Amino acid sequence: MNAALQRAVANAICDAMGEPFEDFKATPAGGGCINQTYRLEQGGRSFFLKLNTSAPPAMFAVEQRALQIMAETRSIRVPKPIARGESGGITFLVLESLDLGRGIADWAKLGNDLAKLHRYTSSNGRHGWAESNFIGSTPQPNTWHEDWVSFWREERLGHQLRLAASDGHRLKNAERLLNGLDSLLADHKPAPSLLHGDLWGGNVAFTNDSVPVIYDPASYYGDRETDLAMTQLFGALPSSFYKAYHSAYPLPSGHEIRRDLYNLYHVLNHSHLFGGHYTSQAQTMIDRLISQI
Repeated sequence: MNAALQRAVANAICDAMGEPFEDFKATPAGGGCINQTYRLEQGGRSFFLKLNTSAPPAMFAVEQRALQIMAETRSIRVPKPIARGESGGITFLVLESLDLGRGIADWAKLGNDLAKLHRYTSSNGRHGWAESNFIGSTPQPNTWHEDWVSFWREERLGHQLRLAASDGHRLKNAERLLNGLDSLLADHKPAPSLLHGDLWGGNVAFTNDSVPVIYDPASYYGDRETDLAMTQLFGALPSSFYKAYHSAYPLPSGHEIRRDLYNLYHVLNHSHLFGGHYTSQAQTMIDRLISQI
């Protein structure tokens, strides 16, 4: 971390907390393929820092607002956002530092807490979000829609299929699938629940006293089944999670069929970001969904 960036981070924390945070120690904390992360320590205080050298400045701004909105529900634990800023083309987001990974994983509590989060719905009764955000590093449009089918068609599948076409991937029956959403989602009128939006196992952890924490959101208001579906995309979470969620907030019939439809969005996004086998996986999912129309 260069000196200018260190000063910018220290100043941002000072402005947010009202006291100096200088000469801190920055220890790499791992991270995914998008951000660099550090644990910052000074005088018995600590924070968690995310850095990005190529993301648009809005990426951390919308993440900060999503975390604030979820935190305000007091339903499920998320890292408290502290400050954000930019220095020399590097954007950063400072979060509270949580001690994670050494407690017993209470998956049943995660199920209960997520069900509580999903009980919060949009104030306008519509599906969407007040601004566009990002799924990974891909822009995610969130224009408000009265109808869930139209939201999923325009803001989710349609958007990703247009990206696939621009990448040179001509997926067979893509247009037919979009036109068939009214059939696949017939009589399904979900409430616009507050969603994490990118809920896979890598975005879940537990504090040392076993409290579940979710982070790295791509939030919007939509069908809560989309969050549940994604928890199964890269390997399902423990059964106690699903049992607790279903007990607290049972899913309607047909959710198993809709799971593929919702996860197709994320597979298409992985195809856009990483290519490889995700493109053929998306085609297989489209073929399977078309057979049900």
